[in-house]
Amino acid sequence: MSHPSVRPGLLRALRGGSRPAAALLVGGLLLAGCGTAGTAGGHHESTGDRSAGQPDAAGTSGHGGQGAGDDGKANRSETRSALSARIPDQASPTLPGVGPRMTARIPSTTRQAVVVTGAGHDTNTATFRLYERTDADAPWRPALDVWPAHNALRGWTAHHMVDDRRSPIGVFSLTDAGGKEPDPGTKLPYDHSFHFTAYGRGFDGEPLAGAFDYVVAINYNRDPGTSPLDLDKPMGTERGGGIWIHVDHGGPTQGCVSISKDHIRQLLRTLDPESHPVVVMGDAASLAS
Repeated sequence: MSHPSVRPGLLRALRGGSRPAAALLVGGLLLAGCGTAGTAGGHHESTGDRSAGQPDAAGTSGHGGQGAGDDGKANRSETRSALSARIPDQASPTLPGVGPRMTARIPSTTRQAVVVTGAGHDTNTATFRLYERTDADAPWRPALDVWPAHNALRGWTAHHMVDDRRSPIGVFSLTDAGGKEPDPGTKLPYDHSFHFTAYGRGFDGEPLAGAFDYVVAINYNRDPGTSPLDLDKPMGTERGGGIWIHVDHGGPTQGCVSISKDHIRQLLRTLDPESHPVVVMGDAASLAS
């Protein structure tokens, strides 16, 4: 592992020892997280010891769980035109679509903010855009184009819990990155490791291979300054974790936000830790509050 801040015990486990130990760790990471359903190597949202596609505690499949088909049908029929609704390009003193309550949670030191906006509370598609400002009193200006994104199968929640298959709403810092592929040129600490591996298929039956080629850890229920693979959850395992921005595989996630591989490479090259970047994420109504 290349990340200097991974805890010694985790570092030893990831680097070596026996093959069975490494395999067990990889399985735990994926099942614990972000997850897209069916991941076997990377993510930390589910706490159960079940493999991709195996029944969970309720006897439902790891490809979405009870009611996954009902939850996903309407979401996946959302039109691309609705996804790409225009976001004002002009400079603004506040982030477009972000209201005073959410704005108050953005640190005054932040100069870069990703805004991920879902059309509705229960939708799993969103728009994704990075904004920048020169100081706390300067207007926000778009730094990148509007990109389509996926979020969790069942939409959004203000109180994320493990396995609820919803993405957490809020403002979260972005301090650490990693991936199975080499560092594309980011200024963020980057953990290059083969342990960023996803197996199986997602909720729409799409292959998950390559989903963790590049990731940016979203600092929800995790320790900033550690590898995205770090397993610590300060709020407890019941509150979920392993929420990442990762490569889109063509379907909804278990809790993460996903964008195309080209876009995440561009994002990684743009994010700057000296700008204290954050992500502001949620459904449009929640963000506007």
